[in-house]
Amino acid sequence: VQLVESGGGLVQPGGSLRLSCAVSGFLLDRPAVGWFRQAPGKEREFVAGISRSRDFTVHADSVKGRFTISRDNAKNTVHLQMNSLEPEDTAVYYCAAARTYSEITSMRTCEYWGQGTMVTVSR
Repeated sequence: VQLVESGGGLVQPGGSLRLSCAVSGFLLDRPAVGWFRQAPGKEREFVAGISRSRDFTVHADSVKGRFTISRDNAKNTVHLQMNSLEPEDTAVYYCAAARTYSEITSMRTCEYWGQGTMVTVSR
């Protein structure tokens, strides 16, 4: 099982970035997938999650209306479109997978993790 993030980088406040997570190695059921982030000196927090069939999505209040999670099951890829970025969004962003949608919002129930990609929002 492997999750590989890409798309991080440096962006100015108000700008946009699109993160991608390539999911591979799941032989049976396709997993629910989520994004978490960890800012310097802070705990890792949930950002967004999506069900295996794309029927359900959930976003943290702090990003609602600015970030959108989506998935392309044909390409086994999950995206996080981030608009109107703020300095407070600066963090390492991690992709995670869980067996069910109900488990995707908690770090404790996400079984698989990517290595993370850095997002820096600064002038």
